[in-house]
Amino acid sequence: MSATGEVTDRTGRGRRIILWRHGQTSWNVERRFQGTTDVELTETGLGQARRAARLLASLRPDAIISSDLQRAADTAAELAALTGLDVTRDEGLRETYAGVWQGLTHEEIIARYGEEYAAWKRGEAVRRGGGELETEVAERAAPVVLRHVDKLPEDGTLVVVSHGGTIRTTIGRLLGLEARHWESLGGLSNCCWSVLGEGARGWRLLEHNAGTLPEPVLGDDD
Repeated sequence: MSATGEVTDRTGRGRRIILWRHGQTSWNVERRFQGTTDVELTETGLGQARRAARLLASLRPDAIISSDLQRAADTAAELAALTGLDVTRDEGLRETYAGVWQGLTHEEIIARYGEEYAAWKRGEAVRRGGGELETEVAERAAPVVLRHVDKLPEDGTLVVVSHGGTIRTTIGRLLGLEARHWESLGGLSNCCWSVLGEGARGWRLLEHNAGTLPEPVLGDDD
């Protein structure tokens, strides 16, 4: 089945989407909510991107798209250097905008906005910090992904370099899960990825948080 829902006659594996989270930033280490703040990778983050890029290059991707925020764009550049592919940047793949939460640590958010945080973790529709709803993030990000999927060859692979929260909501939307169940998808560690593949009934989750031995999830979707 294609991204538009049309049945296709194929003997191959179908198209794949690899959703790759950016490398570590200083705000990740500090457990500080980044959102749309443009925070750069640390040296550790660059090293993570280079290691992961070597693994992803072996999957022979056909196209790379990225959030325009620097931490994602610099991560994508490592894969581009190995594959020779251009990177298409799109602001629709940015992390969730979270208003006054941005720049606060996890502890500060719980101390100041504990009820709002608890409601979000329960799966309620919450504008964290007065920012975007998770469904709004999915509504801007998922169509970007699908537009580029439609340009792939029939068994092609698209790498999407983005952010933990945006990846989770996009996966939830593409799998057809109700928004209140998106939290059941665990967060991604820095520079880890998830893989979606085409199935007879739409997109399927083939791998989640792949690419490393288990590490803490330090991100805005925690």
